[in-house]
Amino acid sequence: MEQQTWQDPSRPAAERAADLLGRLTLEEKLAQLSSIWPGSDGDGEDVAPLQGLLTEPDMDLDALLPHGLGQLTRPFGTAPVEPAERARSLAAEQRRIAAANRHGIPALAHEECLTGFTAWQATVLPTPLAWGATFDPDLVEEAAGLIGASLREVGIHQGLSPVLDVVRDPRWGRTEETIGEDPYLVATIATGYVRGLESAGVVATLKHFAGYASSRGARNHAPVAMGPRELADVVLPPFEMGLREGGARSVMASYVDLDGVPSHGDTWLLTQLLREEWGFTGTVVSDYFGVTFLETSHGVAGSPAEAAVRALTAGVDVELPAVRAYGIPLLKAVRSGDVPEAVVDRSVLRVLTQKAELGLLDPDWTPEPPAVREGRPIDLDPPVLRDAARRLAEESVVLLEHRTGALPLAPRARIAVTGPFADEAAAMLGCYSFPRHVGLEYPELPLGVAVPTLLESLRAELPDAEITTGADRDADVIVVAVGDRSGLFGRGTSGEGCDAADLELPGGQGALLDELLGGADESGTADGPPVVLVLFTGRPYALGRWAGRAAAIVQAFFPGEEGGPAVAGVLSGRVNPSGRLPVGVPAHPGGQPAGYLAPPLGQVGDQSSIDPTPLYPFGHGLSYTSFEWTGARLSTTATGTDGTADAEVTVTNTGDRAGTEVVQLYLHDPVAAVVRPVNRLIGYARVDLAPGAAARVRFAFHADLAAYTVAPGRRVTDPGTLELRLAASSGDIRHALPLTLTGPERTVGHDRRLRCPAEVTPL
Repeated sequence: MEQQTWQDPSRPAAERAADLLGRLTLEEKLAQLSSIWPGSDGDGEDVAPLQGLLTEPDMDLDALLPHGLGQLTRPFGTAPVEPAERARSLAAEQRRIAAANRHGIPALAHEECLTGFTAWQATVLPTPLAWGATFDPDLVEEAAGLIGASLREVGIHQGLSPVLDVVRDPRWGRTEETIGEDPYLVATIATGYVRGLESAGVVATLKHFAGYASSRGARNHAPVAMGPRELADVVLPPFEMGLREGGARSVMASYVDLDGVPSHGDTWLLTQLLREEWGFTGTVVSDYFGVTFLETSHGVAGSPAEAAVRALTAGVDVELPAVRAYGIPLLKAVRSGDVPEAVVDRSVLRVLTQKAELGLLDPDWTPEPPAVREGRPIDLDPPVLRDAARRLAEESVVLLEHRTGALPLAPRARIAVTGPFADEAAAMLGCYSFPRHVGLEYPELPLGVAVPTLLESLRAELPDAEITTGADRDADVIVVAVGDRSGLFGRGTSGEGCDAADLELPGGQGALLDELLGGADESGTADGPPVVLVLFTGRPYALGRWAGRAAAIVQAFFPGEEGGPAVAGVLSGRVNPSGRLPVGVPAHPGGQPAGYLAPPLGQVGDQSSIDPTPLYPFGHGLSYTSFEWTGARLSTTATGTDGTADAEVTVTNTGDRAGTEVVQLYLHDPVAAVVRPVNRLIGYARVDLAPGAAARVRFAFHADLAAYTVAPGRRVTDPGTLELRLAASSGDIRHALPLTLTGPERTVGHDRRLRCPAEVTPL
């Protein structure tokens, strides 16, 4: 039989897809825009909003599959399955799907991979908020490449990660899923993740487009009230970088509405901006049941058919997680003329192009990945991935305060370990880890991976120490572990649908700290040994009540399966802490939220009785060694509005142990056409130094990095004097370097420079 164009791997993917599109019936086209979610109609708790109400029971696959199928939803992440067994059964399902339709087109299988592959027995990495704390996009990229390899090993093609939402109010339950409160940090770290996942041949999905983390009152799914400048300058830049520099091939629409327009039905957002201005050519997928929510939650559609027409026309290509609006309702809408078939073709072409890129249309395609074909065991928690999890965890731990020299712990110290999370594996795990996402429905099920607790890790770390449990007043030091328990939709204190009314430590844990630290106010004094406070949380909590009273404070943001050893390593001194805060820690539960990107009137002042100044600012983190910053300079004091300048500083380790300094570059624009943040991160570099060693750090600044939005759709770089601020945190400016931009105001577009490259040269 003669090979058709769509079957020829030597042809461009888009050409192959167009040829196949022309051979499909309307029913076959619509099938490529839908998904099924096997096993999602059980009696367990929801892992997606309204899952139990919206999942159709007893789906007739024999009637559905002859037309084909676009996607398979979470074949590994819906229930606990042994990896090799599920890989074999997934291959069998793919054979059934391909055999049932006349062109032999398999489905594209997707999974969650926010803290690693969300599957039983898979490595649990730190949460994205911990990625942000590393300020290390290269390590995140390495870890994501390994995650992608594990996905491909079992037949998964698309990962629903990373989250590029910028934290605007840390009371939001999904703060743990974000990378932080700064768009540049979010953009660079997320782009590293995208590159890693895509390098493994897995489609990365940027989410949630757009503004999801900016809801009123920090409530999940709540409306977003945001002006066009905040959207353009804070929310959208991470998505731009993830697409332009990361090469992400998919975008997920957001559940929220922006100024009354739901993202799933927003033609400006999904077509005009994303495709026509930014040039995106991949697929837009709905968040789970997001198309249906146009009817049931937003009230902008009166029927499933109207919801389907609005979403498809706006630019949602694929309905996830199951066939609903894009099934019979959309079929009837096309046949009745409510939407042209050409709009369907537009989305189907994108889906088929992606399937061609993934090799799913090749004549020699086989559903069995190599490990299944060869009968090899499948290890989703291999040593190489666990090692990446360890390094991420170690780099993410933040030493917030260190006042008395209680750390590092002495090797033979008498240590009392107490607190609700001292001996609790859940302290390490975010809500998108399998044990906290699905495993809670199976209480008899082992975690699937080894997750040492802090107590276990300290005993392994300090074998000669005398370690007891409880607040032993005869100990040399007390280590108290407090924090969050992640979960979904109110089944935890952090996670999706677990929003907080304020930033008080949950569950009465503050009373425990009051007892250990000597009272509930700053006048209280503690009798007994020094107290080291360790936090395992998914968001920052107000710590001002205990500031200056603990011997040390250590922050870990759900650091994953290697988090216990990582924190123990920091406490022992084996690991010199290098984490920096990706989001500020407030002083008072009601004194926040107020991110560091505030303009002058958002800072402390006589105009208000509330002081929003964070206790520990964005970018803050201490070390067991000391660093000196000298020789700060700019290569020029003036450059054009399209020009460049290099900012340089020498960093020297003046202490007696190796350590890592994180040099941060902030932009201060004192006079602008619209109100601007006082400080805005535009660059950073990790500098690893041995005792006594020095390095020269150089940032290649381009005037594009000073651009800001003056009107909807118009971003400019204008003449005037700026300050490039070399800093250890947003609140610790070491050197302020004036730079004058000269020449005319210049309009910049989507092709502007997004990154400030950093170079570290040992001296």
